[in-house]
Amino acid sequence: MKHIILITGGQRSGKSTYAERLALALSTNPIYIATAHVSDNEFQERVLRHQARRGPQWTNIEEEKYLSRHYIYNKVAVIDCVTLWCTNFFYNHAMPEQEQPSVDEALAEIKAEFDKFTDQDATFIFVTNEIGSGGVSSNAVQRRFTDLEGWINQYIASKANEVYLMVSGIPVKIK
Repeated sequence: MKHIILITGGQRSGKSTYAERLALALSTNPIYIATAHVSDNEFQERVLRHQARRGPQWTNIEEEKYLSRHYIYNKVAVIDCVTLWCTNFFYNHAMPEQEQPSVDEALAEIKAEFDKFTDQDATFIFVTNEIGSGGVSSNAVQRRFTDLEGWINQYIASKANEVYLMVSGIPVKIK
C-alpha cells in the first residue's frame, strides 16, 4: 500500500535525522534517495558524512531528477531533499533567451515526475525545506525559486498521508 510522508522545516531543524529514524522504525533496510547535485569538495564531504552516519543497512541511490527510474515496490524510502530536487529542474528550464528559469515549466515537470514515482506501492518519506517562512528576497531568481518550492511543497502535502513540521529537532504533526 502506498504511504506518503512529508517532513518540512528550516535548515538544521532535524528533518533528515527524523526521516531516517522514521524509516528505520518501518524497515531494517530502507532506501535513501539523495537528490543533490554535488558541485564542490565541501559538499562532497557533507555527502560522505551523511552516508557514514546512516550506516550499511541503507541502500543509497543518487538521483538528481528522475526518481521514477527507481523501482522501490514494497520498500521504505527517504527522499532527501525536495529543495535540491526542485533546484535541478528549476535551472534546467533556464533558456538562453531568458534571464530567469521558467517556474511553470519546472513545476509541471516536477509534479509529473512526483506522480510517476509515487505511482507504486511503497512508503515515501520526503524531506523538504520550509523556505518561504522568511522575508521576501530582493533577488528575482530567489523569489521565483521560493514560489516553485512553496507550490511543490503544497502539492506533496496535499498528496501526503502525514505531514510533520520540524521545530528545533521536535516533530510537530500537521496532518
